[in-house]
Amino acid sequence: MRYIYSILYYLAVPFLLLRIGWRSMVHNKEYRVRWLQRFGFIPQVTAAKVIWVHAVSMGETLAAVPLVRALLKNYPEYQIVITSTTPTGAAQVIKNFGQQVISINTPYDLPGSVQRFLDRTHPNIGIILETELWPNLLFACSKRNLPLMLANARLSERSCRGYRRIASLTQQMVNTFKVVAAQGELDGQRYLSLGLDSDKLKVCGNIKFDIQLPADLELRGRKLREELGSNRPVWVAASTHEGEELVILKALQNIRIKFPDVLLILVPRHPERFAKVGQICINSGYRVAIRSLREPITSATEILLGDTMGELLLFYAAADIAVVGGSFVPIGGHNLIEPAILKIPVLTGPHLDNFVEISQLLIKAGGAQVVSNAEELTTSLLNLLGNPAQAEEMGQKGCHAVLANRGALSKHLTLISELIDKKCEPSQPPCEAVKLTPHAAETSAYLQVLHIPPKEDNTKPL
Repeated sequence: MRYIYSILYYLAVPFLLLRIGWRSMVHNKEYRVRWLQRFGFIPQVTAAKVIWVHAVSMGETLAAVPLVRALLKNYPEYQIVITSTTPTGAAQVIKNFGQQVISINTPYDLPGSVQRFLDRTHPNIGIILETELWPNLLFACSKRNLPLMLANARLSERSCRGYRRIASLTQQMVNTFKVVAAQGELDGQRYLSLGLDSDKLKVCGNIKFDIQLPADLELRGRKLREELGSNRPVWVAASTHEGEELVILKALQNIRIKFPDVLLILVPRHPERFAKVGQICINSGYRVAIRSLREPITSATEILLGDTMGELLLFYAAADIAVVGGSFVPIGGHNLIEPAILKIPVLTGPHLDNFVEISQLLIKAGGAQVVSNAEELTTSLLNLLGNPAQAEEMGQKGCHAVLANRGALSKHLTLISELIDKKCEPSQPPCEAVKLTPHAAETSAYLQVLHIPPKEDNTKPL
C-alpha cells in the first residue's frame, strides 16, 4: 500500500506546487518562502547531536513551547530542530526561540523528501506532537533505527474509526514509535485499539496544562482593557470557524439589549478568513475596529476584530468571558486551558471530540459550560455578565482545575531522557524495518483518512 500511496503522492506534486502558489497569493505569502524545504532541500545540520521536534501548526507549536524550553535547558549539547507545516506554526517557533533552534518546513511525505530531510538533519531522536501518522516518514525512521516518541498524543473517535479502516497499515505505523505518551486514558485506549503494543503506551496527561504564561501578560492585559474601556463588559469569541460567526453575532445582538455598551473581541481561527469575517461584521451593521490597523476603540465600537497572530492570550487577559470556537460546528473544539488558566469563565459549543477529557474536567470543576446554539449562548452570557461574583467564581474553579492537573511535562521529559540514555544512534545497524506492504484496496481508504483526494492536492504535508 505504501508504494501505491507514494506513486499517487508523486503524481500530486504539480498540484502541490500550484497550491503553494495559490495560498501564497491569496492567504499568506509565507507559503512560498522556503518551499524547497518541503522536498527535503534544507541546509545541512552540522551539530553532532540533534533532537527533532515536529509540531504541525500553531496550536501544536504553542503546546510544545514548555517542552522545547526544557529540552534546551536539559540538553544544551543537542541542537533542536523544529519542523512546522504551516507558516503560522513556523512564526511561533521563531517568535519563541529565535536562533536557539533551527526552524524548517516539514517535508512532504515522499520517499525522496523524507530521506533528504533525515540525511541532512541526522536526528538522534524524534518527538512528534499529538497525531501525525505518515507512512513514508515512519518507514524511513524505522529503517534508520531512529527512536520516535508520539508526545501529547491524542486521537478523536472520528480519526480512530478512519484508521481502523486500514488496520494492518495503522498497526505497523503506530508501532514504529518507541513510546506513545497519551493525553488521557481514552486516547490511550484508542491507540491500543489500533494495535499499539501495550508496553509502548504511557498515559502522561496533557502538557498544555503546564502552560507558562508570559511574565508581563497580566500587565499588558490590564493596559489593553483600559484601551477597550474599563467600565464596559468585554467578551472574546476565539478561534471561530466558518458558520460560527453567525452564532456569535446573534448572541451579541441579543445581549446588547441589556448591555448596550458590551464589546466583542472576535478572533477567527485562520488568517485567511480575517478579511471575510470583518466584512461579515460590517455587513451586519456593527461598528468594527481592526486590531492589525491599530484603529482606535471608542465607546461606539462594538467589535474588535482580532486579526493578528499570537495575541489570543492577551485578548483573554483583557476579557471577562471567553467563548471558544471550533465547537459550534463539527470541528472538534479548541484549547480551553488558556482562558481557564487566566481565571475567566469558559463557554463552548457541543462539538468537543478533540478535547473530550479536558472539557469534561473543566465542566465537572465548574469552570466551563457547554451551550448548543445562539439562544443558549445568549442566556449564559447574560447570566455571567449580570452576576460578576458568579463569573469570578467560575473563573477561579477553572484555574484551580488546570493547576491541579499539571505534571505531564515532567513525565514527558522522563520518557525522553530514557530514550536518549539508550543511545540508539541512527548510524547503528538498523533494526528490522516495518514492512508496509502494498494493498491497493487500502490506499484509497488511507488517503481518505488523511483527507487527501487520490487525484488531487494533499494540503497537509509531512
